[in-house]
Amino acid sequence: MSSEEIHHANYTQFENLAREETLQRVVDSYLALADGQDNWVCNLANASSLLWHAYRSMPLDINWAGFYVTKDPQSRELILGPFQGKVACQLIKSGSGVCGTALLKKETQLVANVNQFPGHIACDGETKSEIVVPIVSSAGHCLGVIDIDCLAYNGFSEIDQHYLEKLAAAIVQTCKFN
Repeated sequence: MSSEEIHHANYTQFENLAREETLQRVVDSYLALADGQDNWVCNLANASSLLWHAYRSMPLDINWAGFYVTKDPQSRELILGPFQGKVACQLIKSGSGVCGTALLKKETQLVANVNQFPGHIACDGETKSEIVVPIVSSAGHCLGVIDIDCLAYNGFSEIDQHYLEKLAAAIVQTCKFN
């Protein structure tokens, strides 16, 4: 974005970019929008919008993009955070479904077919694939997860994982969760 582009909505323009460029722009735009702002609700609300618009521009038929967060660093469950898409599950226990597994293991879950994931929680029965990236503090506590659902099988790859993990690291550096 050039310095002349002062409208925040300009950050959601991703047309005609390759996947890697789009996802790098998400990270860069997030950092620009979070500059001087450390409120996690504010920053994750903008991040969910960036993710929604970026993936929809690819075009990838995503049906949910957002966050679940922990109530505190020792929490064993996730609570719904800022998102774009249909209404969603409000609480997810550690180890349950894709999000709960990412919380428990503190590892990205790249799921090509959610129907083959043991214990998958179907907030939306139309979801076919999913990626969930944990947001892990420097102290090793899982603060939450980035969750994106897709209406196609094999919607996400290691490319998405790489850039979403960069976004998760940026979130740790820019947000105060407690």
